[in-house]
Amino acid sequence: MRIIIGGALGRMGREVARAALEAGMDVACGVDIAYQGQPMDFPMVAAYADCKAAADVLVDFSRADGLPALLEYITTTGLPSVLCTTGYTDAEVAAIHAAAARVAILRSANMSLGINVLQRLVAMAARALGTGYDVEIVEKHHRMKLDSPSGTAGMLYEALQSAREYDSPMVYGRKGRAEKRAIGEVGIHAVRGGTVTGEHEVGFYGNAEEIILTHRAESRALFAEGAVRAAAFLAGKPAGLYTMQDVVTQVLGK
Repeated sequence: MRIIIGGALGRMGREVARAALEAGMDVACGVDIAYQGQPMDFPMVAAYADCKAAADVLVDFSRADGLPALLEYITTTGLPSVLCTTGYTDAEVAAIHAAAARVAILRSANMSLGINVLQRLVAMAARALGTGYDVEIVEKHHRMKLDSPSGTAGMLYEALQSAREYDSPMVYGRKGRAEKRAIGEVGIHAVRGGTVTGEHEVGFYGNAEEIILTHRAESRALFAEGAVRAAAFLAGKPAGLYTMQDVVTQVLGK
């Protein structure tokens, strides 16, 4: 299998290249706006418009503001694409959905297979435990992370909300709230500091018991490995919008 890597000069782009080679894939080309002739182990271009390489799938770990050029390229070529970038606006998400009518796109706020398994576990717990348990989501990241709360915290909240048969409003912290915790609300809290790669905790707090589901990312390599696994899943798929949950379904066989 041959892949193209968007954001190939970045830390995650380099991790994807390593993971792809370890999985027996060939990197057909790397694309990065910062490319100025730096030596690489595979062909490089600075813009998608300059990419003429034949490939089976594209993996993008670049920036949200590069989306228009990316979508133009993949809808023109019909190249299935794994979008790993976060921070898209509502308008950009809508553009991705529109493009998915013409080409296979897999998009996830977190490419870790473990996080996506956690998402399923959260939904299972929410259905089983019902209204008798309060739920809090706590996410931790390094001091340089820009968005807050994380996109992954949003994924976990969506899993919880979809599994419940009642509304679960989000509450970001509780400063200034001089009132009891409302039934059904979900607290979401962000911690930023040091070099934490990523930690997400979903706590179910009931009467005299607690259930805590936690995922800790110890290396960014796991996100690259998940992206490569997603690329293998997506290659050859018909047009449509896919997620890492589709990859989990394939792994589980159901």
